Amino acid sequence: MSNDPSKTLPAVDAMREDWAIVDPLMGGTRAIRAAGAALLPKWPKEEKCEYEVRLKQSTLLPAYSETIKNNVGRVFAEPIALGDDIPEPIKQLAENFDRQGNNLHVWAQSFFTQALSHGLCHALVEYPQILPAKPGAIVTNADAIAAKARPYVIMIRPQQIIGWRTSSKGGEHILTQLRYLESVEEDDGEFGVQTIDQIRVLTPGAWATYRKVKGDKDVEWLPHDQGISSLSTIALATLYTNRTGFMTATPPLLELAHLNIKHWQSQSDQDNILHVARVPMLAISGIDDSTWELKVGTASATKLPTGSTMQWVEHTGRAIEAGRTSLHDLLDEMRIAGAKLLQKDKQITKTATQAEDESAQEMSPLQAMAAQLEDTLDQILQFFALFIGGAEGGHVQVNGNFDVDFAPTVTLPLLLNMASQGRLSDETLFAEYQRRSIISTDLKWADERAKISTQGPGLGVL
Repeated sequence: MSNDPSKTLPAVDAMREDWAIVDPLMGGTRAIRAAGAALLPKWPKEEKCEYEVRLKQSTLLPAYSETIKNNVGRVFAEPIALGDDIPEPIKQLAENFDRQGNNLHVWAQSFFTQALSHGLCHALVEYPQILPAKPGAIVTNADAIAAKARPYVIMIRPQQIIGWRTSSKGGEHILTQLRYLESVEEDDGEFGVQTIDQIRVLTPGAWATYRKVKGDKDVEWLPHDQGISSLSTIALATLYTNRTGFMTATPPLLELAHLNIKHWQSQSDQDNILHVARVPMLAISGIDDSTWELKVGTASATKLPTGSTMQWVEHTGRAIEAGRTSLHDLLDEMRIAGAKLLQKDKQITKTATQAEDESAQEMSPLQAMAAQLEDTLDQILQFFALFIGGAEGGHVQVNGNFDVDFAPTVTLPLLLNMASQGRLSDETLFAEYQRRSIISTDLKWADERAKISTQGPGLGVL
């Protein structure tokens, strides 16, 4: 039996093994260097100082983080559309979704980025604690208005989660306890600020925080604060991109992450062998006299005993070329692994309407993740509605672009050629340019066509 709130569940420990690879890749060269020998092993008999020099000179190819960024860009190719069924008060809250100045679209991008890179991410809807106008008085609506109280969302990154408890009701998992690590800032003196780590424990209708306290024998986590919530449930919504169970997942691009780590290690080897190959060694044979003095320089000559030789020994370069080929092969493998989110799969579950249209059965994994994002955002809006006493939070629509041939450098010349040959209308070409963010979505084809007609001849297509 454990009463330590910092004790992690085995399921969390298992996920953290994957995140130990993903986190440095998302953090870039500085973060992966900080991981040290865990991701860049030290060679046998390599001196510590030599290893540190090699580590500082190694640089990361950001294949994993750039793939995540590009896929997120596809999902958020257009602003998130708010449905007509969203109540006006909640639409206003979407303009400052997290009370940090981020609107729904901006916040959702960060939220989805975490979920895509790590396999899942959590969103907690909170409502600020309101103090009554007078001690002991009942909290009124006027108190809430005066305190500018309103529901807002907090992103809980998967690395923060420590553990949870569930119960089963009608075959459905119900979250009964959630523990996660957070950092709070408190004033330190007149100008300083100190960051304090604490554990927040959520249960239906209540919350509590724990902080480290130095005892007689050891440091332990003791209760610090507690309070109640107006909801009888934990207002947590979880976005999964590669779910393995309740509150568990694996990064959907984990194999790409392993290949990126392999490239990081191989690139370090390649840089090191290039350094060695660029510095030739001077070899002398046939000399036994230890008192013999060697002078090397452009303005000096070296006198050798009879029968002795001296020459520069250089690397043949074969290992360098083999390393270069291996790095190129890794790049190809990473491209394949990174593109798998756009490969369309036949979905097993489909409605009667979808069954009528065979093409509707095809959906890429990234498109399915975008649909999961819609559902998660709808859950968040529903929690908003519950906090303000509403019945329905409404729905949003994520309008991404999931075409495999979306790359502008590849498709735009083809589209332009089709339009010049009369096989594609100017209006369709205009729409395709907008879809690829080449032309602003604020522009209208009717307006542009009118402007084109006044420009005169010789302006080409469009």
